[in-house]
Amino acid sequence: MDAVEFVLQNFTEMNKLWIRMQHQVCWNTSVLTCMAPENLHATKVKMNREGMIFWPCRCSSACDTFILFGDPELRTSFGLSGLQGPVRVEEKLEKERSELRDLVGKNLHVLSQIEGIDLEMYKDNVLPRILEQVVDCKDELAQYYLMECIIQVFPDEYHLQTLETLLGACPLLQPTVDIKTVLSQLMERLSNYAASSAEVLPEFLQVEAFSKLSNAIGKVIEAQVDMPIVGVITLYVSLLTFTLHVHPDRLDYVDQVLGACVKKLSGKAKLEDSKATKQVVALLSAPLEKFNEIVTALTLSNYPRVMDHLDSETNKVMAMVIIQSIMKNNTCVSTADQVEVLFELIKGLIKDLDGTHGDELDDEDFKEEQNSVARLIHMLYHDEPEEMLQIICLVRKHIMTGGPKRLPFTVPSLVFSSLKLVRRLQGQDGDVVGEETIETLSSVPSPELALRLYLQCAEAANDCDLEPVAYEFFTQAFVLYEEEVTDSKAQVTAIHLIIGTLQRMNVFGVENRDTLTHKATGYSAKLLKKPDQCRAVYACSHLFWVDDQDGIKDGERVLLCLKRSLRIANAAQQMANVTRGSSGPVILFVEILNKYLYFFEKGNPQITSAAIQDLVELIRTEMQSDTTTPDPASDPFFASTLRYIQFQKQKSGAMGEKYDPIKV
Repeated sequence: MDAVEFVLQNFTEMNKLWIRMQHQVCWNTSVLTCMAPENLHATKVKMNREGMIFWPCRCSSACDTFILFGDPELRTSFGLSGLQGPVRVEEKLEKERSELRDLVGKNLHVLSQIEGIDLEMYKDNVLPRILEQVVDCKDELAQYYLMECIIQVFPDEYHLQTLETLLGACPLLQPTVDIKTVLSQLMERLSNYAASSAEVLPEFLQVEAFSKLSNAIGKVIEAQVDMPIVGVITLYVSLLTFTLHVHPDRLDYVDQVLGACVKKLSGKAKLEDSKATKQVVALLSAPLEKFNEIVTALTLSNYPRVMDHLDSETNKVMAMVIIQSIMKNNTCVSTADQVEVLFELIKGLIKDLDGTHGDELDDEDFKEEQNSVARLIHMLYHDEPEEMLQIICLVRKHIMTGGPKRLPFTVPSLVFSSLKLVRRLQGQDGDVVGEETIETLSSVPSPELALRLYLQCAEAANDCDLEPVAYEFFTQAFVLYEEEVTDSKAQVTAIHLIIGTLQRMNVFGVENRDTLTHKATGYSAKLLKKPDQCRAVYACSHLFWVDDQDGIKDGERVLLCLKRSLRIANAAQQMANVTRGSSGPVILFVEILNKYLYFFEKGNPQITSAAIQDLVELIRTEMQSDTTTPDPASDPFFASTLRYIQFQKQKSGAMGEKYDPIKV
């Protein structure tokens, strides 16, 4: 007890001396009682050649002259704001202050090491006396330093059991004290203490640590009315971190912290302070990092309310953090309510917020954001078709507000998600992909993309045996092709997609299939360039001969397509001769020859060995012509085709007999 009393007294006196040195206005090695400003004769100030300021002191007859030091306010009060003491003296004084500060802290360290100071003594005697000195000194630097020392030198369990006493001193400190750092350090120590062993967690519940810390933070914020908003948010970040470590199962505590932060932010404009913004991002990121899934955060009612206070750019950054968390943890968002909250959180990516325009974004950043939203849509899933349909409708409602620049990125994911549901419902009553999907696709400001999606939907309708729906999708695709697809290269790509999709369709009756096939062959023959026409027309031959579908084996129409493509190839050769003075390459003829061989092997009776022989001779003649343009692709292609024919001729059985009449 004597040791404790001695150290406490030493601590008190040293602290007083340290504070006096920080604020002293005069200096004398033998007399310290004259440090009070009222003892100075301010009207009789003198300054010597070295720049030292002197004035008479009336505290005692021993004081003749004193050098002026101290803070600017005291200098100003005496009308001496422009006068400075010698630098070397001030440096010496600063060094002495620093050393004395360390000694003051050393007293507290010694106290923490004295044997016999148990929790009861610390609670009843040591801590109250230390805090009394801290509060009474009314010095900003001393209060901050001493609170730091208390937190660092005494054991964690002591802090936990005396939490109310320690926190009670915080609102009594000077308004300028950086109390947010002090409390953050305290909560960090307690968090680490909780993480050290699960056995100590009941102690936190017993002393109601969360409630006490929450109340203390509220009182400190009320007491320090000039605390900047970044300080307020920093306190709530520390409290949330503490809560997630100590009470990870108490989502109500987490939501309570977020709600308190919202209350302090309410009535204020969007945050413009970059430091405050970073703290809000840290506040919102903490639950994601702790729970490793966004679904938990979606249950927090105050989470989106905090996000609303972010500026548009930071809002998008936070939205990307949320999406990345979902992708990283492979989180499945599985209810319509969760989807609604999620899309409210990421609305900065889905549409232009107030005062922002999508045109201001960097193209690469914009593409990354929208591709992230597209990937997110695939993470929304529920086993029950009804719930999944609700999710799809919700997503559609949100992404359709995104404007023409975003739709090409987001609509495809929505369409494929819908088609996945359609295939799950295959064989059940109801039309899920009907008019709403067509309406959605008609909003996509990219005709080539919309056409591809129409064809994908037609395939899904085919799989579900929905002929009218499939026909409607093809009709829309043809309308797009006619009215919107104007680039010649895009037309070539589009017509081959149409032909390939139509070939795989087995839902159409004879009439509907003939109508669509007729349109496809007509468009193929109207392409801008002859080689493109030729290739599209011979591709149409596959529409009339499909192996896995009964009844679609029309040999005559196959032959008509091949003959028509051959005429177009001849026309291309003649046109090349007219325009360039020489014939074009014969690669089109070789490609047509390969189509003849394909249908010849498939058993098309209209494709005879004689027709193949004639075509081989035609190609040889063209290649030997002096006017034919050499082509590095045609020669090896033709040679490879002839080797294939020779290989087939050498086979035994029906195939060898079939190829035998052909002379190569």
